[in-house]
Amino acid sequence: MKAPEIPADDPIEAHLADLTATLHGPARLKTQMVDELREGLLDTARELSPDAEPDRDAARQAIRQFGPVAELAPSFQRELTITQARHTARTVMLIIPCLLVCWYLVELSTRAAGHRLPGPLQVVVAHLGGLAALTALLAAVSLSVTGTLARRLPLPQQLPLVVAWTGTTAAVALGLSALTLITAAVLATNWPLTATACLITIVFHARIAASARACRHCARLPVTAP
Repeated sequence: MKAPEIPADDPIEAHLADLTATLHGPARLKTQMVDELREGLLDTARELSPDAEPDRDAARQAIRQFGPVAELAPSFQRELTITQARHTARTVMLIIPCLLVCWYLVELSTRAAGHRLPGPLQVVVAHLGGLAALTALLAAVSLSVTGTLARRLPLPQQLPLVVAWTGTTAAVALGLSALTLITAAVLATNWPLTATACLITIVFHARIAASARACRHCARLPVTAP
């Protein structure tokens, strides 16, 4: 979809377009933040303009009062980065427990059929399950830290990056688990259940990986202190 053209005689919209291009994070929050800034700029420009509608000079004065993109972007980016980190942490925290239950049902189905995974594969499954559970625990802690506490206490600068790598670790564990489930599907008589679990794991792997990638990108951008 082609981006709308910004009129050459509209300094405010051009300013907001530059800010929007600089920011990265959840689209809905970014749009909300830019819209609120637009309202503030327009209100200030109206106060500075002798006419009913703000002219270009008044718009430029309003922009100077609010500050250039280089000054505004870091504080805006901080909010976007925290929100993206919370989204990633919430995704990991909600998905992993559901998948652990799913994997447990597959294991019960395999045992009920009188089959067992080879010993080395069972060790791999146990370690992957433990790793996935650990990422869910870290995600829960990160979610609580970036919630109401983030507005009262200084947020560790590297926390969003930690959340991003937690999500990446969870995604890797899910990818390897999908391969394990494919092996289990060969042994299980109830292969539709195992195949479904494998498909769900792959879908959730992609979802967590995408969220972690976005969080990692946001975490590397400069932000200001609260």
